[in-house]
Formats: sequence, C-alpha cells, structure tokens
Amino acid sequence: MAATRPLALTNKFLRKHRKWPISPYKTKWHQTFNQSQALQTLKRSLLLIHNNNNNHNNLLSLLIHSFNSYNCHPTPEAYHFLIKTLIRTPLSFDHIPPILDRIELVENFETPEYIFVELIRFYGCSGRFEEAVDVFCNIPSFRCVPSALSLNSLLLVLCRRNQGLKLVPCVLMKSRVLNIRLEESSFRILISALCRFGKVGYAVEILNCMIRDGFDVDMRIFSLILSSMCEQKKGFGSGDFGVLSFLESMRKVGFCPGMIDYAKVIKVLVKERRGLDALDVLNQIKAARMKPDIVCYTMVLNGVIMEGEYDKADELFDELLVLGLVPDVYTYNVYINGLCKQNNVKGGLDVLLRMEKLGCKPNLITYNVILKALCKFGKLDQAKELLSEMSLNGVGADLQTHRIMLDGLFGKGEIDEACVLMEEMLDKCLCFYCSTYDEIISGLCQRGLVCKALDLVEKMACKNVAPRLRSWEAIVLAFSDKLSLPEAVWTDLVSSAKTQGGT
Repeated sequence: MAATRPLALTNKFLRKHRKWPISPYKTKWHQTFNQSQALQTLKRSLLLIHNNNNNHNNLLSLLIHSFNSYNCHPTPEAYHFLIKTLIRTPLSFDHIPPILDRIELVENFETPEYIFVELIRFYGCSGRFEEAVDVFCNIPSFRCVPSALSLNSLLLVLCRRNQGLKLVPCVLMKSRVLNIRLEESSFRILISALCRFGKVGYAVEILNCMIRDGFDVDMRIFSLILSSMCEQKKGFGSGDFGVLSFLESMRKVGFCPGMIDYAKVIKVLVKERRGLDALDVLNQIKAARMKPDIVCYTMVLNGVIMEGEYDKADELFDELLVLGLVPDVYTYNVYINGLCKQNNVKGGLDVLLRMEKLGCKPNLITYNVILKALCKFGKLDQAKELLSEMSLNGVGADLQTHRIMLDGLFGKGEIDEACVLMEEMLDKCLCFYCSTYDEIISGLCQRGLVCKALDLVEKMACKNVAPRLRSWEAIVLAFSDKLSLPEAVWTDLVSSAKTQGGT
C-alpha cells in the first residue's frame, strides 16, 4: 500500500496553488454587457435628437460620453451605427472625417471592412468619387486588410458614370499595391460598365485576360458582350470585334450560345441586310441540336427575301412547316411580301386564303402588301374587292392603305375615283400632305378640269393642307392671268403654305 502524503504537505500545496475567486466585475461578459448598454444609451440619445430636430454636430462626443459612462471603450459596431446615422443625415460630409480620425489614431481595434464599404457606397452615390477612392486607399491605416469586397464596392460606384470610369485604372493599380486579387465578380463589373458605355472592344480584351488567367468565366458575361455587340452593330467582319467572329471564338473556349443569343445575332444580321449570314447562323442552331422557334425562322425568311434569294425563301418556308412550326401572321406577311416581290400576286392571294382557313387572321400589313402589288399591276377591280373584304373582316384602312389606292387609281387614269378618295382622306384628316395630292391636282389641270382642281385646293386650304410647288405651277399654267379665286381663299392657302413649309 502506497504511503500517504503528510497532511502538512498537502495543506502547503493547496495554499500555494489555490485559485482565488476573480471579481465578477472584471470578466469578459461584464465588459460586453457594458458595451451593449452604452450602445443602447447612444441609440436612445440619437433618437431623441432626431425627434427634436436638433443638429448632429456633437454625435462623436455623444458616443464617447455614452461609453465613458459605462467605463468601457467604443466598439466597431458603435462607430458603424454612428456612420450609418450620419449617412442618412443631409449635409453630413463634414462630420465623417473626425470620426475616421478617431478610429485611426485613438482606437486600437481592427476595423471591420464593412464600415469602409458603407462609406464608399455613400461617397460614390453622392458623386464624390475622389473621397470614395481615398477611403479605399487608406483602409490599411485603420488596421484592416482590404479584400475584393471593398474593391468591388468601389468599382460599382465608379462604373455608374463616365466621370468615375476614368478613375478605374488608378484604382486597379492601387489594388495591386494592396495585394487585392481581382475576382470574377470584379471583372464582371468592369465588363458590364464597358458594354454599357459602348466600349465593347475593351470588354473583349478584359474577357480574353480572364481566359488567359484561368478564370472560370460566367456564361452570362459572354452573353452580355454578344448582346452589346448586337445592339451597337459593332463592325461586322472588321477584325476582332465582329459579331460572327466573336461567336466563333466563344465556341472555341467552350461557350454554347443559347437561343436568345442566336436570335439577337440573327436580328441584327437581318437589319444589316445580311440574310445569307443569318441563314448560316440558323444552320448553326440546328447543328447544335437546338430547335429554332418561329421567330428565328421569320427573321431569316425576311433576310433572304431582302437579298432576293426567293428560292431559299421557299425552301425555308417549307422547312418550318415540316418541323411542325405554326406560322404566325408575321411569318405569313413576310412570305406574302416575298411572293409579291416576285410579281406572284396570285400566290400571295392563295397564301392569304390559306392562312384564313388555318385560323390565322390577316392584319393591316397583310392587306396593304397585297393591295400594293395589285395596284402596281393595274388590277384595281381585285384591289377594290380586297378592300371591301378587308372592311368586312373588321380591319380598318389606314393612311398607307389610302395612299396605295390613291396611287393605283391615279396611275390607272381613274381621276374621278381618285378625287373622291382624296376628299375622303381630307375629311378624315388622315394626312397633312401627300405627294399624290400634287399629282392629282396636276393631272386635273392637264386634262382641263381646272375647276375640279381648284375645288380640291380650296378643301385642302380648309383642312390646313398646303399644296406644293408642282400644284401651283399647274394651276398657274392652266389659268395663266385669269385667276379668279377669292382673296380670302388665297390668303388661307398662303398662310397654310407658310405653316407647312411649302414654296
């Protein structure tokens, strides 16, 4: 059995290593409690100042007094609350520097980065970009290690305006000194700003830098640049900035454009009258095992028709039907327009009849396209029948419809009907001026129907429509020096002519 330690030695050991109880007023929880109470006191004081509409000049001293009352030091949360209070106060710019000076020179805590993010956003939204940059550059002085969080906050406010965009290169250089590594979010901010300000070339250069540095590029960045190129129609085929070349380069790095991206490219190609290139893009969509929708087919169909590739247009229309796509009224309008351009008016009328049977109701554009073709070939009887059918189907004629019929009637020599239609247009106030008006008045004068021409001129004057030079010349040549219009009518005509800018 082991020998037991003598009692005297045991008591000596206990006395030597005894842990006397510590005062509860010196524990960590009590310090935290005091700081919490001081912060609540500060909030109540600030609320009282706000309710009484007092000025905010002594907020810093109020913070110091609140914490001194509890025998503790101000916390970062207290300074953050004070800064947020000042930010919501008008004309608070002069009160923020003293607070920052105290944090830098008096306090010893590590300042949280979110305080500087708050200040950067405040200065940036107020248009004080230099102050925002100064706050960012001085972050290390406050015992804080800056990161991409504060950098992105600064880039966001700088990239909102062209004035702030000029400071971005200096900020990026400073970020290297501060050992801040640019993240993908930083590049996305810069690319978005460059695209918004129309500097797509620089955005492409930044994208290439991201790819070279091994960043996992978000596919939305590709779509953003492509969309900006399409909106600005940036130099098709001109070096590295062409939309088609950029689309090809995207595929090489593994980006698969979506239907929205392809649709934007097709739309801008058709606007640039590059229908065959749009057709190539449509074939790329099918090669990528995606099914183009009716909108894409309609745009490409319009593009190839504008280039005069009518055979390809027929093949394209048949193809979309084979794929099970249902043409809408816009698709039919484009196809009918192509048929009419080929002088195939009968084919256009057949498609019109077919679309009605299939439940697709023609609109005003559909009728105007066919009416224009019928009047062009002098088929006025069919045009009149179609105009009646149009009215029965509840489609009202517009200015373009009346002008088409007016040109057709006058070109066919049916002056009386043209005059009736012209008077109808004047009564409905559809147009303040139409070049066909001058042609009708000149034609009436040449046929000796000067009185009828003068009646029309007088009606035009009553509707504040001024004839142009050609009408005046025809009237003068017909009447020579025997003009007999009342002076009041001439006064109205001259005044109307001045109003309309006529000669």
